[in-house]
Amino acid sequence: MRKPQGCIARGLQAVTAEQEPIKGHVEQRKRIAATLDPSKGSDKQRKRRLQRRRREWHNSGDTVRVQMAVGMAAFRVGLFAGAEVAEEIHDNLELERWFRLPQGHERRIHGRKHAGVRLGQEGATLMPVLDAPKGREAPYQAEELLGYRKAEPPKEEQEARQRRKVMRRARSRTRRPVLLAEWERRYRAAP
Repeated sequence: MRKPQGCIARGLQAVTAEQEPIKGHVEQRKRIAATLDPSKGSDKQRKRRLQRRRREWHNSGDTVRVQMAVGMAAFRVGLFAGAEVAEEIHDNLELERWFRLPQGHERRIHGRKHAGVRLGQEGATLMPVLDAPKGREAPYQAEELLGYRKAEPPKEEQEARQRRKVMRRARSRTRRPVLLAEWERRYRAAP
């Protein structure tokens, strides 16, 4: 049996040429991260640097850099927050850090200018629940939560959830015929 270190060393030697461009891409990503860091200048300066880098990469001809430039263009719209936002939140990345609570992945930037379907439909009751542990040092005790055990979401939210379930079934090729047959039965049974 050969030693794993020797196999690893031979494997790394075999891909050395392919790794060189990747090292360059890693450096470029570090430069992007530095541009996004609020401590590295004002919003306007950072926005200009990000825009310059995006144009530079878009015109580079390197497929990986062009793809990075496309991604940067997608999240550029919501990256830097306006002056009306609280002073401790400088950009959407800082806003994400502020929301590091359960289900935080639904609030993260994904380049499509919206927070997500679930947050839009259930946000009125979901947001207070997700933000509840924010100011607490210790977890909630069972006695504190007993009063909420029979709580119901508002009627509008329940209807929105039901519509979403129906629409998901209607989009599915395999479940659509079953849904249509169910509607047909309900229609024929109606007075």
